[in-house]
Amino acid sequence: MVFDTETTGLNPSKGDEIIQLGAIRIVNGQLLYHEVIDQLVDPKRLVPQESIAIHGIQPALLQGQPTIDKVLPHFHTFAENSVLVAHNAAFDMRFLQLQEEKTGIIFDNPVLDTLLLSSVIHPNQDSHSLDGLAERLNVTIVGRHTALGDAIVTGEVLVKMIPLLEAHGIYTLADALAAAAQSPFAKTAY
Repeated sequence: MVFDTETTGLNPSKGDEIIQLGAIRIVNGQLLYHEVIDQLVDPKRLVPQESIAIHGIQPALLQGQPTIDKVLPHFHTFAENSVLVAHNAAFDMRFLQLQEEKTGIIFDNPVLDTLLLSSVIHPNQDSHSLDGLAERLNVTIVGRHTALGDAIVTGEVLVKMIPLLEAHGIYTLADALAAAAQSPFAKTAY
């Protein structure tokens, strides 16, 4: 299950919050467009203009939306028995981990990061951004900087990465997790 968040900013440890959560299920290498989450979230705080400039989510759209403590139970059920996949997963996972104490919801799923996997299969590339990776793999980007749009692009990228991972001797989830842990980007903390 591939997911992405849009947030009030880039510092989850300093109070930034999720304002949109998007997810799509992948089964047998196929994205299931009828099994998605596309949910705005009221962060109960200011959304800075710098963030609005990136994702375009106006604060008025968030008023009356559920808060994260109401959204996470559904997302947790949706993710049950799944591998969580995200691009720069450490960022999105930090937002979820910071909610654990408040909500009691723990995401202990295995997590694959397409950024880390990109650095494994394309070690000489300057950029492992989602845009750069999508371009290298000939994936069309639609809905960039929306949570569901980025989750879909990440899912399409993951599917195209599988043969490239296999060419590097990476066949199983355990292989992929071990390879990702060796990425120089694996130490990034939020």
